Amino acid sequence: MVQFVVRALLALALLASNWCFAAERLAAEHSAAELQPKGSLVIIGGALRADNAAVWERIVQLAGGKGARIAVFASASANPERAGKFLVDRFNHYGAKAFFVPVAVRLSGTDYAAAAEDPALASAVRAAGGAYFAGGDQGRITRALRRPDGSNTRILDALWELYRRGGVIAGSSAGAAIMSSTMFGYPKPVLATLKLGLDDATEIAPGLGFIGEDVFVDQHLLVRGRFARMLPAMLKKGYKIGLGIDENTAMVVGPTREVEVVGYRGALLVDLSQAQFKDGLFNVSNARLSYLDNGDRFNLVTRAFTPSKDKVDGRVDPGHPYYREPLFSADILGNSTVVDLMAKLIDSDQPEAIGLSLDSPNGVQPDLGFEFKLSRTADSVGYLSALSEAYSVYNVRLDIRPIVVQRPLYQYK
Repeated sequence: MVQFVVRALLALALLASNWCFAAERLAAEHSAAELQPKGSLVIIGGALRADNAAVWERIVQLAGGKGARIAVFASASANPERAGKFLVDRFNHYGAKAFFVPVAVRLSGTDYAAAAEDPALASAVRAAGGAYFAGGDQGRITRALRRPDGSNTRILDALWELYRRGGVIAGSSAGAAIMSSTMFGYPKPVLATLKLGLDDATEIAPGLGFIGEDVFVDQHLLVRGRFARMLPAMLKKGYKIGLGIDENTAMVVGPTREVEVVGYRGALLVDLSQAQFKDGLFNVSNARLSYLDNGDRFNLVTRAFTPSKDKVDGRVDPGHPYYREPLFSADILGNSTVVDLMAKLIDSDQPEAIGLSLDSPNGVQPDLGFEFKLSRTADSVGYLSALSEAYSVYNVRLDIRPIVVQRPLYQYK
């Protein structure tokens, strides 16, 4: 009888323990769901033109449509008052009711630290449908919105509440850099970064992390050949996925973590999940590059690509290639060169494309350069637009290795 009672008590204790565990798990899942932002991000690569209606109107729409209140932050600007006025006028032109938030290091006649803690100002930001960050120096944004100890000011907490509730956070250039948890501070030029690496103290800094801890963001990407500097930064901080957006173009990231490209050009997706690196000089193998053109989508959760409507029926047939000559570039870091090579490769009879990056004779380590090899794999696929000669290219392999740059055969006299 005693044994029966003991067993019954043990069974009840086990049942209670399991129930408590299940309840705790449900509570944790509910809490995580509550914290998961219901809003969207609009990440712009810089140089957003005033007439790029597709991007401006998308921000207004995500903020609530006509009459939406949008908080404008010119914190990164060297002239916040001027930049703020222009942006307020732009948003109002596209149907919003924007207002300037006077929290900026360079804003004369104000105490930015006090403004960042102002309860009334924080309340106005919290109640808005969206917020927009201007370009400039991204370090000025984090300086203005974080306290010296690194904690959030009231304004930054209000921005997070806006985003979690369902509002939109948008930003261009510096306003794009802050979207990831790590951003560039004051880095060297791209090629020097490959040669010398990154200094954690000055060249990389904490961002605001709106996109999450698992995605690295960079801007001005194709115009300035910055895809190459993303690789050492991602490696240093342990990122597997990076998104780089070009100028006058935006990535819209929704609450389901689906990324849509909107605007003039496109975005590069850098995938290091299968990549291998060697110690010493920068050397990477089996990285993956994908180019998402205007209208393309990529889901950060499922990793699925969806081409734009004008490309859905335009899948490139490897059996009927358009390009039939070796593919090579002497300046892979030139304006949009990497995307041009990717597009030709996916519609070519060639298995690979080679690009070089060489330095000036007066540059850092002038005898050191890099070879970039793009290769088609079984997963590589391309789509050609029915309306233009624009390509979307997914899952091209990238290998980078250091090379010795030979000196000229003859010297000038």
